[in-house]
This record gives sequence, C-alpha cells and structure tokens, in this order.
Amino acid sequence: MAQLISEQEVAHVARLARLALSAEELELYTTQLASVLGHAGDIEALDIADVAPTAHPFPLSNVFREDELRPCLDRQEVLAQAPLVESDRFRIPRILSEAQ
Repeated sequence: MAQLISEQEVAHVARLARLALSAEELELYTTQLASVLGHAGDIEALDIADVAPTAHPFPLSNVFREDELRPCLDRQEVLAQAPLVESDRFRIPRILSEAQ
C-alpha cells in the first residue's frame, strides 16, 4: 500500500500551523494521519448512491408539549411561604460583599 502522507507533508503542515515537532512526534503524527486518511479512503470507497442524506441516524420528532395558558401562582400566597420578604419581593442574604 502506498504511503498516504509523507513526513515532509506533515512537517510542512506543522510549519504552517507554527508547531515545532520533534523527530519522534513527526513520525508519530505521520503514522496517525496516515491512519486517519486510510479510514477516510475506506469511507470514500463505499457505495452510498442509494443512501438518503440524513442529519441524524434516528428519526426525530418534536418532544416538546404545546404551549398552553395556565393560571399563575398567587403572588401573596407564594410570598407568604418565603422565609424573608421585603417590598413584595423575596429577600435573600447578601452575596459576597455587596453594599446594602
């Protein structure tokens, strides 16, 4: 099998990306990129003429419920259950060093 990518090509791409590669890294990345390109070649060789384009492997449908109006909670009832209330709002403890 012919080599899919040479060390010189990997070194050139590394220079373009401004990456300094050692000789060991250059050899490792050349092998890894050749493997990736080999897989891409395998996929390219597949006959997919009868396969419809898809965005997802499984059929999806909208799983959200329809919006429907519902009555709101009573403001005074909710505030009556809060531990601290001030000016018809929930009062919470100060966060970090906020001024009062």
